[in-house]
Amino acid sequence: MTAPAAPASPTELADALRATGYLPDDGLATAAFLAMRMGRPLFCEGEPGTGKTALAQALAQVTGAELIRLQCHDGIDASQALYDWDFPRQLLHLRALEATAGAEGATLDADAVEASLYDRRFLLSRPILRALTTTPSVLLIDEVDRADDEFEAFLLEVLTEHAVTIPELGEIRATTPPLVVLTSNRTREVHDALKRRCLYLWLDHPDVRREIDILRSRLPGVPERLATQVATTVAKLRRAELLKPPGVAESIDWAQALQLVGATTLDVDSAAATLGAVLKYREDADRVRDQLDALLAS
Repeated sequence: MTAPAAPASPTELADALRATGYLPDDGLATAAFLAMRMGRPLFCEGEPGTGKTALAQALAQVTGAELIRLQCHDGIDASQALYDWDFPRQLLHLRALEATAGAEGATLDADAVEASLYDRRFLLSRPILRALTTTPSVLLIDEVDRADDEFEAFLLEVLTEHAVTIPELGEIRATTPPLVVLTSNRTREVHDALKRRCLYLWLDHPDVRREIDILRSRLPGVPERLATQVATTVAKLRRAELLKPPGVAESIDWAQALQLVGATTLDVDSAAATLGAVLKYREDADRVRDQLDALLAS
């Protein structure tokens, strides 16, 4: 299967992204286009639910690339991102060699046995190594702000060299570097050294008009009035100083939930019944439930 031709302009990329259901603004389309053409990682920062992860997924669809995701977390280290050895298979292989040698009355060559244990077939590729050896690929490094400084330093080296060294096998270098998208919810500041190697993009929540368009794109059957009510109400919720303001994904879930319960408009009863689709903390739900009349007033 032939990969789609690379978009020739930000406008062409924006149209291709829209075809996947992802609706970019001009700034986002330009930043993503430049990252693709310049071969630079795209560092996406913003509140949870603003479409950072979805952008990487959409770019993979547009380019016909495999999406490879590395989910960062507290304590993640290089081995979880790069590679590991399949010890159970290595042990079975060693036992098979011993059994064969014993049956034939032969003596195993220690160096040859060791070399055979570190064959590529026993290598377990983790996300970064997979991305370096897969063409084309989009490498999504999700929530990099949850990792520590040491892991950032490791990423800095890999993203600069597009290569890793495995002691038993030598250097493995990407023939075609992956398109890299890093995301951060800004729970802490990521070091300047990493940001300097990337193109930077801040993603904010969409305005009401664009959110309506997103809802109607993702849920083609949603009535325009319901989409407008959901987008307008979610915009109010984001200004309400909640523990976790809803993102675009929650807007889509809420509109879909309302449709599934047969609601054609958003009123107090339908909102109260489906509030768990848009709010994920009890304190937020209790607070909003007590103010639904005022919240839904036009």
